[in-house]
Amino acid sequence: MGTPMKDLPGLLKKIARLRILVVGDVMLDHYIKGDVSRISPEAPVPVVDVSEEFNTAGGAGNVALNIASLGAHCIVAGYFGPDQAGDSLRDKLKDHGIDTLSTPGSGQTILKTRVMARGQQLCRIDREDPPAAYHVTASQAETLLAKQIAACDAVILSDYAKGILSDEVIARVSKLAHTAGKFIALDPKPRRHLSFHGLDLITPNKRESLQLAGIKLLPHTPYPAAEVCAKLDKLYGTKHLVITLGEDGMLLSAKGKIQKLIPTAAREVFDVSGAGDTSLAALVLALTAGANLEAAAHFSNAAAGVVVGKIGTATVTPSELVAYLAHEQ
Repeated sequence: MGTPMKDLPGLLKKIARLRILVVGDVMLDHYIKGDVSRISPEAPVPVVDVSEEFNTAGGAGNVALNIASLGAHCIVAGYFGPDQAGDSLRDKLKDHGIDTLSTPGSGQTILKTRVMARGQQLCRIDREDPPAAYHVTASQAETLLAKQIAACDAVILSDYAKGILSDEVIARVSKLAHTAGKFIALDPKPRRHLSFHGLDLITPNKRESLQLAGIKLLPHTPYPAAEVCAKLDKLYGTKHLVITLGEDGMLLSAKGKIQKLIPTAAREVFDVSGAGDTSLAALVLALTAGANLEAAAHFSNAAAGVVVGKIGTATVTPSELVAYLAHEQ
C-alpha cells in the first residue's frame, strides 16, 4: 500500500477491526491546574489557586487510550491496586471501551500528580512502590495472558521500568505471540537492561537507542545513526527498528541498515507528554493493518504531531488525523 496520506480511510477501516493487547506498567495521571499570582510567605514557592483537577490513564494505560482513540479494540494488562487510584484508573479505561486485566502484586496503584499553572508544569508528585511489589512470574503471565494473546492481532509491551516486565515475562509473552503468529512490539527502558530478541518492532528514542547500543557520546558529538542501527540489530535482531528523534523526526531501520529518515510532522509543540505512547500505538496499528514500515511511520508521525499540539498526555482520533493530514497536502 502507499502512504496513509493516499489511502487513510482504507487504513483506518482496517485498524477499526483490530484487537490489541497491551502489557505493561499502567499508572494514573492526576492533574491539578490553576493560576499563580503570588509567592508564598512561608517559602519562596508559587501559590497555585486551583481551578481544575482531573485524572487520566498514564504509562501503558495511555498506550491503550491511543489505540482505542484510533478505533481499535484494546485490552490492557497491568497492576491495578485495591485502592481509589486503581478504581479510578479502571473507570477511565472502561470509559473508552478498554478492557482491563490486573496482574498479581502487593503495592499501591502507581499515581503521578502533576501541578500545572499557565500551561507549565510546576512539580510532579509520585506515589509508587519498589519494582518487587509489581513483579509477575512467567507462569503467572502465561496463565493470565495466553487466551488474550491467541485472540488478539498484536501485543505491545509497554515498559516504564516499574517492575511488571522482566526478562522472564518478555520471553514467555514473546514465545506465546510468535507461536500464535502475532505481531509483538516493545517500547523499552534501557536502564533496566531487559533481555529480548527477535521482536517485530522496538521504538526507542534517541537517548534510549544509545543506551541500548552501549554507545556513550561526548557532548556536541553527532548522532551515529548507522552505528546505532547496526549495533541494535546485532544485539536484538528486531524486524523493524524505529528511533524517535524528537524534532528531527523518525529514523527507520531494518536488518541493521538505515531505510529512511521521516521528518517531524508537528506544526506546534505545546507538550511532548505521551507523544511516544501515541507514536508506538499508531505504528503498531498501521503495521498490523498491513501498511509497510514507511507508510506506518508517516501515519505514526502525523498522530504524534497532533498530540504534541495538546496540553498533557493526550490522544488522537481518526477525524483529527484526517484533518491534520488534509492540511499537510
